[in-house]
Amino acid sequence: MTTALYDLPGPRARQRHRLYGVGSTVVILALIGWIIYLLLVSGQFAAEKWTPFTYKGIQELLLRGLGNTLKAFGLAAVLSLALGGVLATGRLSEHRAVRWVCTLLVEFFRAMPVLVMIFFIYVALKAEPLVALVAGLTLYNGSVLAEVFRTGVNSVDRGQREAAYALGMGKTQVMTHVLVPQAVRAMLPAIISQLVVALKDTSLGFLITYEEFLHAGKLIASNLDYDLPFIPVVMIISPIYIGMCMLLSWLASWVSKRQRRNPKVEAVEVAAPEPGTLLPGGHKPPA
Repeated sequence: MTTALYDLPGPRARQRHRLYGVGSTVVILALIGWIIYLLLVSGQFAAEKWTPFTYKGIQELLLRGLGNTLKAFGLAAVLSLALGGVLATGRLSEHRAVRWVCTLLVEFFRAMPVLVMIFFIYVALKAEPLVALVAGLTLYNGSVLAEVFRTGVNSVDRGQREAAYALGMGKTQVMTHVLVPQAVRAMLPAIISQLVVALKDTSLGFLITYEEFLHAGKLIASNLDYDLPFIPVVMIISPIYIGMCMLLSWLASWVSKRQRRNPKVEAVEVAAPEPGTLLPGGHKPPA
């Protein structure tokens, strides 16, 4: 059996793939083991280096920083999705002036480094650190998401749009009831990937003294009195960042599975016609 994209692997190809998988696993495990060995040799697992993290003050500082990170990310995510939707709608508009303005905004904010925008809003506009961070993340990620939305809508088969117009639906109805529901499936991985980028970019807030998670870790490391204090802090912070990104990926998978089970988008099986089926008008088909 073959698929539309490639031939199914034969016995030798499957054996090679298993060997590649085993070899890659061995290399990865060896790399992890080497890193752990270096950490052990440099004394990074010594008790005195981890005792400060049992203090209530340090734990509260980390939790406060984590809460500020989630707060900035939540605001930036919601505003980015909203801004992306507005700009994508403008880029899909039939009015040339609206389309040009939205295209200019998307290209400008997408090309501008997010750190430059954050610094400009913080220094030139004298905004609060949270406002500057959220505004910079919103402008950048919103412009990127606008392209994701526009591409997703345009990826829907043209026949879907034409069929909806043939049924007498207006442009807004076609967009909201036909194109967007089908485009969401194609857009969802890119949307989640961009939200992960926004989550990681919240760490730029420490450059403008916003007390987010990385800022809290830097403050803790700067007050520890042993060598290489940043390594234990990174070993605490990194798994939490990775866990939050994995949680976003899990959420995307859950939404995708729930959408496939939605009766509004689920395919409906049609019974095969039987010999005795009546034709329109109540007449039986000819024998």
